[in-house]
Amino acid sequence: MDYRPLPDDRKTQFQDYLHYAFSLEDGPQSDHDEDPDERVGDERALFEKLCLESFQAGLSWLTILRKRDAFREAFAGFDPEAVAGFGSSEVTRLLADRRIVRNRAKIEAAISNAKVLWGLHDQGRSLTEVVWDAAPPPRPRPGSPDAVPASTPASTSLATALKREGFRFVGPTTAYAFMQAMGLVDDHLAGCWVPAELTGPAA
Repeated sequence: MDYRPLPDDRKTQFQDYLHYAFSLEDGPQSDHDEDPDERVGDERALFEKLCLESFQAGLSWLTILRKRDAFREAFAGFDPEAVAGFGSSEVTRLLADRRIVRNRAKIEAAISNAKVLWGLHDQGRSLTEVVWDAAPPPRPRPGSPDAVPASTPASTSLATALKREGFRFVGPTTAYAFMQAMGLVDDHLAGCWVPAELTGPAA
């Protein structure tokens, strides 16, 4: 499925509902109400979210949300070209940065993934194309958090496609959380105030 941006006059600020729903015990509703969660095609934004979802594996989303500004500073604003140029000195710097998640495997995966992304450009391709090719058809919103899956065949397909290109730390569960946050699927619950036409793949 091709990425189709929202009309400029319909863009709205809101937060990924699933992340909000499962972080209620940790924090306020700001995770739903303050952060953009419209269909995303910007490659830098996709790369940032892919990195943050990978760092979130095994942790709460609120932990990553609270560290997001520090991550952005530490990873050069998640500029893929800049991160692709990181070497051993940057890895050492990141491992010493107490403001972020200091996991060597995840740090090295983020750098490796930036290089893979940049390699797609050499082929005349983009991360946006790889990601949105995996978007499933629109579906009704779930009625409750229990109806929201942890992974789907579509997220397995996306994870497989990303791994085929060389991306790391992108299993089906991480891929599904990424798909939710980037608007490939709409898991805002039925009755959520966010208009359905702003979330999930375009019909």
